[in-house]
Amino acid sequence: MAYNIVVVDDEPLSLTNAKNILRANGMHVGCLRSGADLLNYVEKHTADLVLLDILMPGMDGFETYRALRQFEDKAGRPRVPVIFLTGEDNNETERRGLRAGASDFIHKPFDEDILIKRINNTIINSKTIESLTEEATTDRLTGCLNKAAGTERVSGLCRDTEGALMILDLDSFKLVNDIYGHDMGDRVLVAFADVLRNNIRSEDLICRIGGDEFMGFFAGLTGAAEVASFEGRLKLQFQAEAERLMGADHGIPLGVSIGVSFASEEHNDYQILFQYADSALYEVKRNGKHGFEIYDPLKAKEESGEDLERGLEDVVQIVSERGEGRGALLMGQDAFAWNYRFIVRYASRYGGDVTRMLFSLDSDEKGVIFTEMVSEFGNVLRQTLRKTDIVLQWQQKKYFVVLPMMPERDIPRVMERITEAWDKTGYHDRLEIKYAASMLKKG
Repeated sequence: MAYNIVVVDDEPLSLTNAKNILRANGMHVGCLRSGADLLNYVEKHTADLVLLDILMPGMDGFETYRALRQFEDKAGRPRVPVIFLTGEDNNETERRGLRAGASDFIHKPFDEDILIKRINNTIINSKTIESLTEEATTDRLTGCLNKAAGTERVSGLCRDTEGALMILDLDSFKLVNDIYGHDMGDRVLVAFADVLRNNIRSEDLICRIGGDEFMGFFAGLTGAAEVASFEGRLKLQFQAEAERLMGADHGIPLGVSIGVSFASEEHNDYQILFQYADSALYEVKRNGKHGFEIYDPLKAKEESGEDLERGLEDVVQIVSERGEGRGALLMGQDAFAWNYRFIVRYASRYGGDVTRMLFSLDSDEKGVIFTEMVSEFGNVLRQTLRKTDIVLQWQQKKYFVVLPMMPERDIPRVMERITEAWDKTGYHDRLEIKYAASMLKKG
């Protein structure tokens, strides 16, 4: 493969030597004389790998490396692998380079075979890690960032950048699933994600945070007129996509409701801004959907004393609208404990079988990949089990499941459904799943 390699070295002879070797092996080569040149280069270009000399005037290799990583992190770019170059035979220098995070260390003058093999190995390893990271951070259906990765990125943008945080919720999406089926529902979600992507810039970010809800951060967008223009484009393009997929007479009042809050130097806490945007979205839903609302602290304060009857109606409407409500309830520990005790008391008083299951998960994968696999298994449980079932993630790699009105003899059928759903994920052969089951003893 014709990799794009950047060599940074203040010695002309060393640059020429590296260039000749790399080009002879089919690689594209860029030659730079300083760390400052490299930083200017990466602003407009990408590289598969950087060969970076340590001893350079001005910025040395270590300073250049730190500046490169700071630039990549701030710009949201993947980290380019770096191999340090040195003419010294100094173990401490080498240890310092590896501690800094360099992919490898090569001594000058170059041995051609060693240089090429280390470049190939480093790039292959880097691309493998990049692929695994993308898999762990991407929503499989829409190709957007998933909730965990998106939340982390948006949190950083709120802290460092002025702009608009938006929560986008599809109106009447449940009717698509009910009338046309979940396959069509998935196609509509993908179409909406594509519409979103077509209306953002390189500095913006979108992610899917669950079901038919998306979140976006739009850098530099700080005015109502800009939000209105964005919402109008989304509405027209999404309606056109819905007609393409389901026909012009599909009859479903599909649309988009958007809650907005503005990040600024004074207001840059993601959690607070998300709550503000969610509150604004609530207002859109309460007032007929199909539009946007920008969070106004003064208005929110005035309406905080509204009567309870209206509040009850609003809560019922929003809870009924938001999310599909399919499958089991995946709960936190406190909520799970309350529900579990209620189920136990009900079964003890009125009878009925209650089955309890504990799933234990294990894998050779570690870190973020394993966390994503465990989360995906939780989603499979939630989507496969009944609405009356409850699920708790117990510790990092265990799930506790309670199945009311479920006799023990039906467990094989439950496991068959879970296994069938899990086999459709990209992780089915990478996670070992064990379980134990018991019946609730009455009395």
